Amino acid sequence: MDFLLQEHILIAVCLFLVGGLAGFINVMAGGGSVLTLGSMILLGIDPQVANGTNRVALVAESVSAIIAFKRKLQNDMIDSFKLSLWTIPGAVIGAFFAVEIPNDWFQRILVIVILFVIVTILMPLKLPEERSSDNYSPLFYLSLIFTGFYGGFIQAGIGFVIMVTFRQLAGMKLLEINIHKVFLVLIYTIPVLGVFIWTNNIDWFYALFLGAGNFIGAWWSAGVAVRKGERVIKIVVAISMLIMATKLLIDSF
Repeated sequence: MDFLLQEHILIAVCLFLVGGLAGFINVMAGGGSVLTLGSMILLGIDPQVANGTNRVALVAESVSAIIAFKRKLQNDMIDSFKLSLWTIPGAVIGAFFAVEIPNDWFQRILVIVILFVIVTILMPLKLPEERSSDNYSPLFYLSLIFTGFYGGFIQAGIGFVIMVTFRQLAGMKLLEINIHKVFLVLIYTIPVLGVFIWTNNIDWFYALFLGAGNFIGAWWSAGVAVRKGERVIKIVVAISMLIMATKLLIDSF
């Protein structure tokens, strides 16, 4: 077998495994895209192409989670769709920023995001008590636009942004937030994916394997509430992210 073909297959298998872990993490909390983006860049994939390829996996992941959440999602689907519309303008603008920014600066920004995610994983934010509210504030809608921009630009860590926004500004329960989260990510990722397709920043071969992994991981995560071993998983993921951030930072200079 040709050496180059063997290398492509090996990378594809690695991305499938990384995608499975990322899909599981994304649905449970957030930060999975840090693993997929960082892994693709470390494997030699152009940062902008890695960013675009990751969007295909996010669509697969979100569809999987929505199907798995179907029974609980039915009552919130209309609300989720309405809220997701606020993220689209920011997401499209963020995507155009993502395809224009130099690769070295993208890697530096990704390093900052990785470090933030590590801190968030090891020291979870103290969120206020859940409260019931059907009236969203103007600040909440403004935050949705920013959330869309961030998601369209870099995506990594968007789960934490959504969780804090919906808890702090809307007082939603965590399960309800997770249901809204997967729907929001799906809706704003569709036009963002269009931007990356239009600018030819997707590797469809790798996207297929990464997307398959994300789909399976998200399905598993949506159906299982993990309790045992959570602390160990957090430490291992944090260490791997720290190593990844160090390598990306070195490569960006």
